[in-house]
Amino acid sequence: MKNTIQQWYETSSAKFWRDDLRRLHGVRRVVVLFVRLLVVLVRQLINGQLNLRAMSLVYTTLLSILPLLAVSFSVLKGFGVHNQIEPLLMNFFQPLGPEGVELTGNIIGFVENLKVGVLGSLGVVFLLYTVVSLIQKVESSFNYVWQVERLRGLAQRFSSYLSVILIGPVLVFAALGVTATALNNTVVQDLMNVAPLGHLIVLFSKLVPYLLVIAAFSFIYMFIPNTRVDVGPALIGGLVAGVLWQSSGWAFAAFIASSSNYAAIYSSFAILILLLIWLYLNWLILLLGAQVAFYMQYPQYMTREPVQLRMSNRLRERLALQIMFLIAEHHLRRRDPWTSEELVQHLGLPMQPVHHVLQLMVDAGFLSETGDEPPGYLPRRDVETITLAELYRVVRRAGENRFLSVKSLSNESVVEQAVTAAEDAVSRELGERTLRSLVEGDS
Repeated sequence: MKNTIQQWYETSSAKFWRDDLRRLHGVRRVVVLFVRLLVVLVRQLINGQLNLRAMSLVYTTLLSILPLLAVSFSVLKGFGVHNQIEPLLMNFFQPLGPEGVELTGNIIGFVENLKVGVLGSLGVVFLLYTVVSLIQKVESSFNYVWQVERLRGLAQRFSSYLSVILIGPVLVFAALGVTATALNNTVVQDLMNVAPLGHLIVLFSKLVPYLLVIAAFSFIYMFIPNTRVDVGPALIGGLVAGVLWQSSGWAFAAFIASSSNYAAIYSSFAILILLLIWLYLNWLILLLGAQVAFYMQYPQYMTREPVQLRMSNRLRERLALQIMFLIAEHHLRRRDPWTSEELVQHLGLPMQPVHHVLQLMVDAGFLSETGDEPPGYLPRRDVETITLAELYRVVRRAGENRFLSVKSLSNESVVEQAVTAAEDAVSRELGERTLRSLVEGDS
């Protein structure tokens, strides 16, 4: 009986994970998608990488929170809304209870007493560096979720981060101000006296915090990762993270209210311990929302077992030739350059191996990136001068360095002769064929 039940479970489980979500419809698709998403998210948490990155962001936040608020305070002061920072911080630290009020007062006091002119040029540079390092750390964590191996370019990073630091606070407080003004409008107040509309307006006012948080998280999921994120997955990730964030605030506040011994245990360190836990929960929720957005955009990653993206030598060689062929073909036909996202969609492969091979071709001097956003890829050399034998050698030698290379191996003459014969055979077969001849179909 036990074997029968176990066999039934294995068969059902295999069929459950084998079903193609694109072919499922209705309630079954929703149920399968929800269960798969729940399983892979729990697996990610057990794996521990998201937890470690959330802890890293907590440490960076502690270093950056005062400089970030100081910069935001300076920007908002020019718009005359700098006094709104305190209520916003108060709302963020509200789950900490009375310690949250004390912490908000201390932070505002530090920010108001911080005089940029006294810091000097070196101090200002350090101030901006700590702020930028926080955003860079967030981008690095999001890139891990989206399996992107590199950050934005230096110039693009500077412009993007600067816009977040300078424009972000203005947009946040503008949205809060518009919402508050709309709810206090005399027309809205009159409509609240009408029975059905009044209930709807009150309900909407209660949903406003959720909607603003969901919109903010969705914007972050679309803007921060160094890849293209579709609107739909970003909204779903923002919805999940926003609901979790608001709910965790209530749960954490209930925990603080019901636990009266933490102050006795940690004494004056209690507020610091609570702050660390609260920041960790917030960053973990933000990363979980990003993971949800990733799985919504790429449901093929929701597999029964974790996907191991290790390319074989055969796949790396073929992928490099195919990518170079596609890019050279567009170049010779005077078509728009391929972007990495377009290549991923065309090749039907995950992002990570495609990005890895693209970066290898760029580092080897075969390709160059355009200045567009997202960047396209063009041949750096004339395709007439790029031989297939040269491409083959570069791909085969990828990853070697002075610590790990063929020269590090003991020289066995028999093995060396066999390897040399294989390489010579490949070189003879490829001959002097160039990338251009491959595109034009010449043998």
